[in-house]
Order: sequence, then structure tokens, then C-alpha cells
Amino acid sequence: MLNKDKVKLGIAPIAWTNDDLPELGGENTFEQCVSEMALAGFTGSEVGNKYPKDPVELKKALDLRGIQICNAWFSSFLTTKPLQETVDEFIKHRDFLHAMGAKMIGVAEQGHSIQGMMDVPVLTQKPVFTEEEWEKLARGLEELAKLADEKGMLVSYHHHMGTGVQTLEEVDKLMEMTDPKLVHLLFDSGHFTFSGENPEEALRKHVNRVKHVHLKDVRKEVLDKVKAENLSFLQAVKAGAFTVPGDGMIDFEPLFKILHENNYEGWFVVEAEQDPAKANPLEYAMKARKYIAEKTGL
Repeated sequence: MLNKDKVKLGIAPIAWTNDDLPELGGENTFEQCVSEMALAGFTGSEVGNKYPKDPVELKKALDLRGIQICNAWFSSFLTTKPLQETVDEFIKHRDFLHAMGAKMIGVAEQGHSIQGMMDVPVLTQKPVFTEEEWEKLARGLEELAKLADEKGMLVSYHHHMGTGVQTLEEVDKLMEMTDPKLVHLLFDSGHFTFSGENPEEALRKHVNRVKHVHLKDVRKEVLDKVKAENLSFLQAVKAGAFTVPGDGMIDFEPLFKILHENNYEGWFVVEAEQDPAKANPLEYAMKARKYIAEKTGL
């Protein structure tokens, strides 16, 4: 059983409104989203496009519901743009999160990414970095981590489908190339599974670098369809590839056990992008909360 004092539970707004596919949940408001997060029993949230940009306004809305911001996605372009462009955007992002009391910044490299392209097959046409790009990514991430450290914050790298850091081999390479004191790992059970990796093996290998966890399950029948029809990442999401923990093909018990045995401290964030018209966000949030309570005691 995990320690409630060390591990907190959050949920991502992507189940209510999808920033990459605005038509999914376009009708759902920010207020509905955070109210239902609280109603389902979560105390943390990541940040979506509908969230107020003013920290004072956002904090007031979240305080009313007993929710805090724990992280927010940051898109880096270290492999394709001058370092300073990413640094300038990162500082703005960092300062907003710091104002919200967050300690974590989840960074995903978007240079050459196909994750937002509707018609590009995700499993066969993912980008592959050159050695020069790997070097730019590794050194750039260390620079961002130093900037985060100035505010007492951490950077964790978010491996993601459709990007240059998708497979376990690529995660291995990035972890080897970066300073473990600076660059941490955001472990995402769903993305490892989708990319054909064993999430348990990946977690066991890198658990000492993991500072943030995304709990995402995968529907096997949809993943099989993605492979058979060579679908894009966005097509996979629309088809229902992802779901909440306990509703798909992933066995989370070994993952929880590894995290417990290694004294994981930080957030578990349920991040399961689905079409809210097909998967009621509150219903699935409650389903996830119940499953996590049963398996972890949290």
C-alpha cells in the first residue's frame, strides 16, 4: 500500500476537453471540469487550454474545490529551433506554474513530432533523431532543468507517441545522455504500452529517475485496430485507444508495487484522453479513483 503522505492523486483535464482535438469536449466548461475532478475525489490537476491564464483567478477557482496544480505539459523544440526560443517560452511557463505552487514541469520534445497530425501513421512514421539532434535535446533539457531549479522546481521528460522519444530504447538513450540530478522521467504507462513496450520493464529500469507518473490504460482491441489500419495518434485517440486505469489491458499492480518498493514520492495523474461524448468524464474519473483506492490504499 502506498503512503498517502508521499503520493497524491491528480487527474488531467484532457478527459473533459482535448487540447489537440478541440471538438472533443468543446461543450465542457472549465468550471464543470474542475468541479467534477473534486467530486470524483482528486486533489490535483494538470493544466488545459480552458483554464484561466491569470494565476490569481485560477487559484481562487481551484481553492474553492480543494484542488492544486501539480504539473503542466511543456512543448520544447530543442531539436529544430534555436535554444533561446524554447528557453524564453519555458521561463514564462515555469513562472506561471511556480505562481500556482507546482513543483513539476513535464517537458516533451516536439521537434519533428507527428502526434498532432491527423493522417500520419503513428507506429510506422515516427521521427528518428540524428546524433546531433540527440545532443541538442540532452543539453537543452539540462538547461531547462537548471532554470526550473532556480525556482525549486523539477523537469521530468514525457516520452510520447509520435515523437523522437517514444520507445524504451529512446528513453534509455535520453536517460544515459542527461544528468540524473537534472533531468527526470515522467513515466506514462499508456505511452509505453502503445509503443509496444512492457511498462513494468520500463519502470523497473528507470524508477530512480521517475518523479511524475501518468496513469493511462490502453484498450487492446483499439490498439490492434491502430496496428492493422496504420492509424495516426489522433485517429487512435478518437477511436478510444486510451482509457482510465483498470479499464484496459495494463496490469497496474506490478507498477504500483515497484513505485512503493522504491519509495516514490510525487503525483499519480490519471491522464486518459477519450471522447467525452462516448466516455462520460465524471463517470470515468470515479471509476479510476475507485480502482486506485482498491489497488493502492490511496
